[in-house]
Amino acid sequence: MKLPVPTPVKFFVHRNVANLVINTDVNVLSVLDYAVNHLKVRHIIVCGHYGCGGIKAAITNHDFKPVLNMWLRNIKDVYRIHRSELDLITDEEKKTNRLTELNVMEQVFNLAKTSIIQRAWKHEQRPDLHGWVYGLQNGIIKPVFEMKAGAHIDDLYEYDDL
Repeated sequence: MKLPVPTPVKFFVHRNVANLVINTDVNVLSVLDYAVNHLKVRHIIVCGHYGCGGIKAAITNHDFKPVLNMWLRNIKDVYRIHRSELDLITDEEKKTNRLTELNVMEQVFNLAKTSIIQRAWKHEQRPDLHGWVYGLQNGIIKPVFEMKAGAHIDDLYEYDDL
């Protein structure tokens, strides 16, 4: 009996500290533009991991000097948005794990706010956006958020003239 040959999966990867999608980061936006408009990707995954050093650093009040402070402030903003939930968690590991999940969700939303994604959604009904968190200790990938192509986001961020 001959087994079917699986369809190969191709990956195009961009990495940075704590998986941030920042609207002024020309590096992440150029990678996104290339992946969406030239490679025609159908799925984009933001994949964080439990135990992330960037997440752990962001919830301290330690001065990591200007550039890293500036970068980590984006995670602090995620904490601020979700403070009411996070402040109820007393176990530090559980708190950082939850912040990791919330950060991934916010970064997926940040992708959806770009004109690059919205234009592809409008004209080509792609890509779907996925937020995952990887468990370094057990190897399990946990899906935490998904946005199908064309999903409604806050009216404030939706472009009307793409």
